[in-house]
Amino acid sequence: MMSSSATDTGCGAAPRTEPARGGAAAGTGRRRRALCAWLRRRLTAVTVVVLLVQMAAAMVTTAVQQTPTIDEPVYAGTAVVYAQQHDLRYNPEHPPLGKLIIAGGLVLARPHLDPGFTGNQSALGRELLYGSGDDPGRLLLWARLPVIALTLLTGLVVFAFARDLTGSAGGLVALALYTFSPDVVAHGSLATLDLATAAFLLLTVWLLWRARRRPRLLSLAGAALGAALATKMSVLAAVPVLLCLVVVTLWSARRPSPGLRDRARVLGLGLLAAAGVALIAVAVVWAAYLAVDPRLRWTTPASVPHVRGTRGLIAHWLPFPRPYRDGLRVQFGFEYGEWEGFLLGRHYHGALWYYLPVALLIKTPLGALALWTAGSLALLAVPRLRPAAPYVLVPPVVLLAAAMPGARDLGVRYALFVPVFLAVAAAGTAAVRPRWTRAAALVLVLYAAVSSALTFPFYLPYSNEAFGGTPRTHLVLHDSNVDWGQDLGRLAEHLRRCCPGQRVWLVYKGSGVPSFYGIRWADPREAPPGSVHGLLVVSDSAAAKAEGRLAALLRTSRRVDEVGHSIGIYRRP
Repeated sequence: MMSSSATDTGCGAAPRTEPARGGAAAGTGRRRRALCAWLRRRLTAVTVVVLLVQMAAAMVTTAVQQTPTIDEPVYAGTAVVYAQQHDLRYNPEHPPLGKLIIAGGLVLARPHLDPGFTGNQSALGRELLYGSGDDPGRLLLWARLPVIALTLLTGLVVFAFARDLTGSAGGLVALALYTFSPDVVAHGSLATLDLATAAFLLLTVWLLWRARRRPRLLSLAGAALGAALATKMSVLAAVPVLLCLVVVTLWSARRPSPGLRDRARVLGLGLLAAAGVALIAVAVVWAAYLAVDPRLRWTTPASVPHVRGTRGLIAHWLPFPRPYRDGLRVQFGFEYGEWEGFLLGRHYHGALWYYLPVALLIKTPLGALALWTAGSLALLAVPRLRPAAPYVLVPPVVLLAAAMPGARDLGVRYALFVPVFLAVAAAGTAAVRPRWTRAAALVLVLYAAVSSALTFPFYLPYSNEAFGGTPRTHLVLHDSNVDWGQDLGRLAEHLRRCCPGQRVWLVYKGSGVPSFYGIRWADPREAPPGSVHGLLVVSDSAAAKAEGRLAALLRTSRRVDEVGHSIGIYRRP
């Protein structure tokens, strides 16, 4: 008869012992199990590091190669004004925290900005990047680095949250989907506010989940919620849900007896805890404004619209600083305007309620879509995971439902919380019993990873294979989904190689300054009829919404090349 030490060589094998040698065999089994556990922990740690390192490499490469997107100069210029002049006058439609994070990198770059500058926020961004004598590429990289760092730290939260739910295997599934998400990589590489907002929201929910065992974490959850509110005002839609989760959390932590009195007592404690979390969140929002200007000097600009009805009451009664409430009025004013959209080849005026779900279907790797669905179903179906479903699924559903009726169909960045939260939900696949499910999950993760890797370094215009892939995204989507002005530098390099010295007819949608990059250009829409010949370059977002003169020019031109999958190059006879 063979001993257990000779037959049980695998880490996953169950220990077997013989009566005569029970003590020795048990000791050997314990040492083997300890060694296997140590190896699993080390392998998990190495995998986490590898996933985050490849994500960091992708984001830094993207950040270095891309010129300014439309929103970045405004945020960067505002961040510099915050740091140097302690003035809140620019970009009031967004709270200050996200721009303070961007300022953390820009302070190290020591940018120059004339303190007497008085232009609007768009002109401020151009002045900082192109009129101050600094290298715009260097300034942008320093502005983007703090967001990149925050994106990587959020990856650790994704892993930790998913591991809490389903163990290390689920944590690795979630982290892999997060680090290979083209939308997360794209917007995590930019000095914008969308990723930071999703990051603070996820941190809030994770802390609420952990507070079921450690209620003291509720104060940190309140601080994280305040950070989210101090980054973007769209988070306000999730506040009622998150405060309800506070009550659920305390109920789970206290576990009241069946008696009515004890239940009422715990419910009262939960309501008090929710009020405390709300107060902490409000204090963090105030602190963000006071960090910019301790005297909170603010005069309501004439451009702030007067908002009536329920929205006006919300903006009036919120317990936030006046600039926050005025900024909320500006956001409501945007919702009253009529914007243009482009979806599945259709150019339209106004908004489509189904825009965001369809755009997410287009811009998410197919493997990730499958795992999001399977993991969400597992959270609802597996009894031990069911308590986590309100935490992982309800906040993104509520936020998506609040965003869908919005007037601005400008990109999935308005729903960036979806890939962040549903990466955690995908960990539910690791809790399903049949062994083949883990193999299927691994195949789907690899499929998502390959799909993401193939678009490198063009993450912003990514679309999955069902919609033709990245080269065809411009046929179905526009704006920040594909063309946000990020490829002006690449266009300049392309023109230097293929058409040196030639003047270009250019319609560019972005915040960059073409002449700074050496592009000799003129706007074909302003030229005399019949005079536009030769090279016509049009941003894909402008082409998607082309009307009148530009539409006629494109109809009589031949597309011969593209730059970065976001700018089309045409030839005209």
